[in-house]
Amino acid sequence: MQVRWAHESVVAKVAIMNDFIDLRSDTVTQPTDEMREAMATAVVGDDGFGDDPTVATLESTFAALVGKEAAVFVPSGVMANQIAVRLHTQRGDLIIAGRNQHVVSFEYGASAANSSVQFALVDDSLGALALDEVLNYLDAELDHQPHVGLISIENTHMPSGGTPWDVADIVALSRAIGDRPLHLDGARLFNASVATGVAPATIAAPATTVMACLSKGLCAPVGSLLAGPAALMERARMERKRLGGTMRQVGFLAAAGLVALTMIDRLAEDHARAAALAEAFAAAFPESGYDPTSCRTNIVAFTHPQARQIVHELEGYGVMGGTVGPKRARFVVHAGVTDDHVSRVTEVLAHFRSH
Repeated sequence: MQVRWAHESVVAKVAIMNDFIDLRSDTVTQPTDEMREAMATAVVGDDGFGDDPTVATLESTFAALVGKEAAVFVPSGVMANQIAVRLHTQRGDLIIAGRNQHVVSFEYGASAANSSVQFALVDDSLGALALDEVLNYLDAELDHQPHVGLISIENTHMPSGGTPWDVADIVALSRAIGDRPLHLDGARLFNASVATGVAPATIAAPATTVMACLSKGLCAPVGSLLAGPAALMERARMERKRLGGTMRQVGFLAAAGLVALTMIDRLAEDHARAAALAEAFAAAFPESGYDPTSCRTNIVAFTHPQARQIVHELEGYGVMGGTVGPKRARFVVHAGVTDDHVSRVTEVLAHFRSH
């Protein structure tokens, strides 16, 4: 099945070509004026020596928010995940994870390269892990299979469309795996909290460690945090150093992060706009079978045989998106997307035809 534009869409194309609507990711957000002011006036120190008071405030604020003893500020979510892998595993261990999770598919094989571990992949097509598959891997240790050092989950689950976990499912998984560590990749943890109405600390409670990004929907320019038991976070600081992530007078970035943590409720606006876009994409591509009600947070993602073509052609009409697989298109709403942008994307999609 081919996808093409109808002729009448030329007018719409010309009208918006000079003003791109960027839906590639929520990482394209810009720091707010309040963040810029906080950065300019931040009290800083050498965080390599633990002397930056603004970083310390950010870490303690985040730890309290997610219900953990301590936290460590790091440059990126990838580094937070990689530190967690190093904390919880030994060389040769298995990590049980969904086959589409970020730590598996979007970190350039970092876990194998950095920690000499391997993944046992289970179905996560709907976001949550298939519990029976997880238990099968644990049981297989009795048959001379590799030791399972860690179970990792992602909430929200980006590839399935920003799907938030039901906290009861996280609790059930935690109970099923016993004393094995559970890492929560919560890059968009606060989207999950807003969408479900469940506090971040409640969502994170079953997990040994949890990370969240400040540089996505919360608009901070840089940074993520990893939280967990205090003793484990002291080890995390050593692993951060080994990975080159220790920063110096970084309080000016932490200051933006503190402002970011006051912006969690605003994410509901992104969710509402994404829901409207989901309806428009579903109508434009009925052959994809995309159910717009599955869009519960800020990500519109659907499978289509011409996903790359769709993204390419939409960019020609001023709408920037992306793919997260050969046939998987993704469009992400963030603080830079307005109601007017949603209306304009909907207008563009109204001219999209399948033949």
